[in-house]
Amino acid sequence: MSPGGTVPTIRWGILATGLIAQTFTKDLLVDPKTRGVDTVVHTVVAASSSSSKARAEQFLKDVGAPSSAKAYGSYEEFVKDPDIDIVYIATPHSHHYQNAILCLEAGKNVLCEKAFTVNAAQTKLLVQKAKEKNLFLMEAVWTRYFPISIYVRDLITSGRLGKVSRVTADLAQSINPEEAFPDGKHRMVNPDLAGGALLDLGIYALTWCFQTLYLTQPESERKPPTVLAALKHYHTGADEQTTILLTFPRSKERGGDAHAIASTSIRVAADPDGKGTAGPSVRVQGDKGEVQVFHPIYRPTRTRLVLGDGTVEDKEWPQPGPGKGSGWVNGFGGSTNQEGEGHGMFWEADEAAMALVEGRKEGKFEGLEESIVIMEVMDEVRRQGGMKYPENIESTEYPIAL
Repeated sequence: MSPGGTVPTIRWGILATGLIAQTFTKDLLVDPKTRGVDTVVHTVVAASSSSSKARAEQFLKDVGAPSSAKAYGSYEEFVKDPDIDIVYIATPHSHHYQNAILCLEAGKNVLCEKAFTVNAAQTKLLVQKAKEKNLFLMEAVWTRYFPISIYVRDLITSGRLGKVSRVTADLAQSINPEEAFPDGKHRMVNPDLAGGALLDLGIYALTWCFQTLYLTQPESERKPPTVLAALKHYHTGADEQTTILLTFPRSKERGGDAHAIASTSIRVAADPDGKGTAGPSVRVQGDKGEVQVFHPIYRPTRTRLVLGDGTVEDKEWPQPGPGKGSGWVNGFGGSTNQEGEGHGMFWEADEAAMALVEGRKEGKFEGLEESIVIMEVMDEVRRQGGMKYPENIESTEYPIAL
């Protein structure tokens, strides 16, 4: 960590150079003041590709990293860099456990892409290792740190919705996998990469269920939900559609048990026309009214509050950034946001940075205990649906060549 005058500068290393790494790093390098943050500054000091140093060098150029940033052609050399304060891991789910252990063993703080790992056993060992090394560890569930998510949680904890007893959350994208991924090797459908709708898309539906019905309870009262799941397999063995019914235990004083339905699919679309005509993808319902969140729930920009007293409040939540006229653009997966509009991944980076400054070892809005509970839920969903990944992907052994 560099003092950087009166504002500390957090020095990031980027592990992997794919699309999500590009989006994250471009957001990371936006001046935090454009989003009202003046307590930290971010910089990139290193990036690594597992395939070649040249690819890492090109990545650093593409994202606009400082010219002093170092490129590495192996993760093992990368984690030895003494200038890295924290590593952002952007590999497929299947590789998270091995990559994160490597970083933690090297004494690096870690922000690891979601889903944290392939199973709960791996997540528990990561948490154990981070505690042994006294390091920061956080799952990069970026949506949790959006102002829109904070607004929804505040509506619940303030009592404005009354006692919330039901939540539905859906993230479905009509991908047509036979045409989109004809060889079955894409991460969305490839079991060798822990592919399928659940770990890639379903994690967002679960995130909305958990951040509204679990995180909003006092920490001492939080209990894991019971799980009832239905899973439809794609021909590769990964899931193409999954529906989960959760029952969150709560005291009578807090309204008793609450229900949530989390659903995901790569066959049908939650927002078929891309205009929100089909309605909200998240509904959080209390006895005084409900708040609705519109697709896409991983990066939502619109809410509607509907109360029993006749109140209807529509809000827009655009992502900040350098602004129009800046010539700066970001996006993901072939789609580009409007000029000057951030993607929204800087919010989780700010949280990780502030944790380092404050000496915290986990995130505020999704602690490590909750990450474990969510992984346990996904384990149970896969158990009920009969979906297993290859043994080397599920393994807790380290190191294993994947």
